[in-house]
Amino acid sequence: MLTINNLVKHRGNQEILSGISFTARPGRVTGFLGPNGAGKSSTLRILLGLDRATSGSALINGKPFAELHNALTTVGAALDGSGAHRMRTGRAHLRWMARAAGLSRSRVEEVLGIVGLTNAAGKRVGSYSLGMGRRLGMAAALLGDPEILVLDEPVNGLDPEGIRWIRTFLRERAATGNTVLISSHLMGELAETVDDVVIINHGKVVAVGTLAEVIGNHSTLEKAFFALTSEHAVGNV
Repeated sequence: MLTINNLVKHRGNQEILSGISFTARPGRVTGFLGPNGAGKSSTLRILLGLDRATSGSALINGKPFAELHNALTTVGAALDGSGAHRMRTGRAHLRWMARAAGLSRSRVEEVLGIVGLTNAAGKRVGSYSLGMGRRLGMAAALLGDPEILVLDEPVNGLDPEGIRWIRTFLRERAATGNTVLISSHLMGELAETVDDVVIINHGKVVAVGTLAEVIGNHSTLEKAFFALTSEHAVGNV
């Protein structure tokens, strides 16, 4: 389980996060939404130990990221693309990660097959399309076969077949008891994938609940999102 509790983040005189609280539960796909600058990236970076909160907590199975014994086997994350050096091949990047985590080379070939990159694994990352980079990032997130996935814009750059694949894959992942947290701007696609939704705006949670609860009287998730994040919106769901 991922537990965000009263998370506050100041950067200089600016308050980036103003008491964010929500959970992402096992067996569920949770969508994490918000306009640009709402605080989504700051929340995820704190959760994954890449930044520090001013106060509050962001816990992974009850522990901060820094206290996880082998983080790669607990939580897999894909933020801002693959993170691979452009001159490395996709396979070399994953082998480097696997070696650092004490994982076998055979797992590298497994995840390349899962994400559909086997045929491109020998090419340099710098030659990859945006969609291929997303697949490599997903492969890296899956290396440790983690019970939790945290993904930022996982379908960005993917073709329709790739989008369909990742939707099915994430639903299957949750169905086996894993936790999936997705941050994305593609609300139509999210509505096809998620069980639960968290929407933040100006560093605050403005809606949290099941997909149906957040949509409420609105016909789509997109319409609910704009109603909740408009400058005239008042109150929380």
